[in-house]
Amino acid sequence: MIDRNKFELLFKINSPADIKNFEVSQLKILCNEIREYLIDVVSEIGGHFGGGLGTVELTVALHKVFKTPEDLIVWDTGHQAYPHKILTGRRDQMLTIRQFGGISGFLKRNESEYDAFGAGHASTSISAALGMAEAKSLTNSEKKVIAIIGDGALTGGMAYEAMNNAGVRKSDLIVIFNDNNMSIDQNVWQFSNYFTEMISHPDYNKFKSKVWDLTGKMDHWGDRIRRITSRIEGGIKAVITPGMLFEALGFRYFGPVNGHNIVQLVKLFEHVKGLKGPILIHTLTQKGKGYKPAEEHKQHLHAATPFDKVTGEFFKKAGTPVSYTKIFGEALAQIVQSNPQVVGITAAMPDGTGLDILQSKIPKNYFDVGIAEEHAVTFAAGLATQGIIPVCAIYSTFLQRAFDQIVHDVALQKLHVVFVLDRAGLVGADGPTHHGTFDLTYLRLIPNMVIMAPKDEAELRDMLFTAIEYKDGPIALRYPRGNTLGVEINEQFTKIEIGKSEKLKDGEDVALIAVGSMVDYALKAGANLQSIGINAEIINLRFIKPLDSEMLDDIAKRFNKIITIEENTIVGGMGSSILEYFNEKNYKNEVLRIGLPDMFIEHGTQKELHASLKIDPEGIAEKINDFMKSEIIKNKVI
Repeated sequence: MIDRNKFELLFKINSPADIKNFEVSQLKILCNEIREYLIDVVSEIGGHFGGGLGTVELTVALHKVFKTPEDLIVWDTGHQAYPHKILTGRRDQMLTIRQFGGISGFLKRNESEYDAFGAGHASTSISAALGMAEAKSLTNSEKKVIAIIGDGALTGGMAYEAMNNAGVRKSDLIVIFNDNNMSIDQNVWQFSNYFTEMISHPDYNKFKSKVWDLTGKMDHWGDRIRRITSRIEGGIKAVITPGMLFEALGFRYFGPVNGHNIVQLVKLFEHVKGLKGPILIHTLTQKGKGYKPAEEHKQHLHAATPFDKVTGEFFKKAGTPVSYTKIFGEALAQIVQSNPQVVGITAAMPDGTGLDILQSKIPKNYFDVGIAEEHAVTFAAGLATQGIIPVCAIYSTFLQRAFDQIVHDVALQKLHVVFVLDRAGLVGADGPTHHGTFDLTYLRLIPNMVIMAPKDEAELRDMLFTAIEYKDGPIALRYPRGNTLGVEINEQFTKIEIGKSEKLKDGEDVALIAVGSMVDYALKAGANLQSIGINAEIINLRFIKPLDSEMLDDIAKRFNKIITIEENTIVGGMGSSILEYFNEKNYKNEVLRIGLPDMFIEHGTQKELHASLKIDPEGIAEKINDFMKSEIIKNKVI
């Protein structure tokens, strides 16, 4: 439990209006208390952490100076917006964040009037804020519009498209560039690298130090030389920071400024809020600021499970199976060691996709392109034209951003690119912006695409090997977030015949065709059904495209009732593909599709969400039992 008594100001604040008249000394106390409260909350329940620790002063200054919610603040992604939630009436709900039925870990318009735009994917804030700014102009509104974007999100091209448009239109817009040299992991951004290297160079700092020491011993002339040196330094920074780029895009540039100096931030925001036109403020912040374990962590504790507040050590559960992500990462590194033509590509998610293993073991075969999924896919296509076999590892929900590139640059040219989709299905606490619920649907409609999903970690390894050995065009495999089933793994790889399913259990009453993560659930549901006298045949479909037509023809002849089970939207998914096949063959079987409903699903643990949607083993068995009792249902969707 959190001790409220240790906070002097925090629990007296219910909205940003309560800090409008705060003195500087009070603002500093408030910032310290927000940081302490974040540590208390996240250490207890987990959540995104390092980013929020780095934006405390920035958030307080914004709500102090601007008239929110009338003035619109647009956050990019949302990882760094926990302090914003605390100040905007959700302080007491923070212990429910990312919990089933609790508040979201990201920004949601239907959660608070202070959340001007929903945020879950990166690089969107400037585009959205520009739309708001232009709407303000059309309606003669006096609202100010502020976008906050991190340097990680500036690796995404959409941000530059928006800035270019804003500069051309001379839009009345403020962009705050929150520069902490990080995205989730170490940032892949050349401007940031250049700036950091130049400002931290020993010769530069040695020169600056000597000038300051020498001129400090002089009176009038010393002050004058210092002023001239400061101007020179400012000129240097104008060249070596992104300021020159932003000015070229039509923005008036302010910075870089210390993003943890609340006094400086308030003064600067007061100054710029009266200015017109596109403005960019460059703030330098530290991810994980104020909590030593976060400051020293590789990812600055970007996201955390519950941990010891004193040591920063995560609480670990004994005997937890390895994750699918790690199985993939180790398998890819093993394949690359024997086949140097294979490379791995990530869009700023080396740890999240398991490619950090390849990065460590064989760095020359590893590529991180930044938060730029569209570029990642076309970059992979270019590699494929030269005989390289690119394995493009991107979360299911993020690969959506590169749909056109998959269609036009890869599939149309029938290039051998391997797409590996982590976080397929329901991912848990990150919620609807991160659930991988559409990939079977959006990939299935693409010509020349092969799609498969493993039932366990052993099959994942063999499917990856199969995909890399496949030469006839693009091929995709998807697997869930979380831990594996703990099955035995063969060190050697086995090639799987494309388009062939696997019968796991004979049955005579009903056929269950399951794919991916739902195969284990189907087996457990089958055992439940067996106990009430329903003997189900269970098929591991393996391939969503191409379908195993031989198996489907056999099933259609032997069973009147057929159930399809998938962790994908039922709209256009695996079940739909089987219905389409049956329709083409004029089969009259009754088909029940079990999958995810046609809706955006909120956050919660995977177990909680599966149970609430009745796609856990018990829910599946219940649906099948009801279906078996029905005599008139045909092609029913549940």
